[in-house]
Amino acid sequence: MIVVENLHKSFGDVHVLKGISTTFDKGMTNLIIGASGSGKTVFIKCLLGLFQYDEGTISYDGKVFSELSRNERRNLRSEIGMVFQGGALFDSMTILENVMFPLQMFTKMSNSEMEDRADFVLKRVNLPDAHYKMPSEASGGMQKRVAIARGIVNNPKYLFCDEPNSGLDPNTAIVIDNLIQEITDEYQMVTVINSHDMNSVMEIGEKIVFLKNGNKEWEGSKDTIFQTNNDAVTDFVYSSELFKKVRKMYLDENGN
Repeated sequence: MIVVENLHKSFGDVHVLKGISTTFDKGMTNLIIGASGSGKTVFIKCLLGLFQYDEGTISYDGKVFSELSRNERRNLRSEIGMVFQGGALFDSMTILENVMFPLQMFTKMSNSEMEDRADFVLKRVNLPDAHYKMPSEASGGMQKRVAIARGIVNNPKYLFCDEPNSGLDPNTAIVIDNLIQEITDEYQMVTVINSHDMNSVMEIGEKIVFLKNGNKEWEGSKDTIFQTNNDAVTDFVYSSELFKKVRKMYLDENGN
């Protein structure tokens, strides 16, 4: 579990995060959503330890990040997997080498052990024959699956995904969403996803944190988001006619 309490972050005179408190549980897909400028990118970078926050605490299974020694922080980072926007694969490495990279950084495995582990996770994301391809030879959906394989190769406790569906067609995006949810449940990780994709919210949003102007405006699930009367949430979520129709159908079916 990740527990966030009263988190503040400013850049000069600009107060970006304004006292955010929430929890992210293991075995669940936790989504952070909000419009551009809402603070969600800064929030996830604070969670990852890339930004030093000004006030508040972030705890990983009871370990307060700001109280950890340098060595303890390195150990914590070895328990974190990351799926970057766009995949962020190394162009000069094969797919197998890309997936092995975190093992080279954080473990003392032999080369054959690393290859076996990378082979296992590539098969898990349904890429059993892609090992010796270069990233440039892979489609956008394949690259995202490679990025997920690299993110889970260390068997992490915590998985962070930054816009994992960016640039994908709707059908491929659903495949990636379902894969992330399956892996989250299978490995019982704490998965935190930074997203603006409402299809992802409605597909896998077991826990949703909605940010607006640096505040936590609302939190709930993909089911309760249909029921909220929070104007900021409804303006964001139902800005398209499609989602307005979906919400009406949901409320009609549930007698609301």
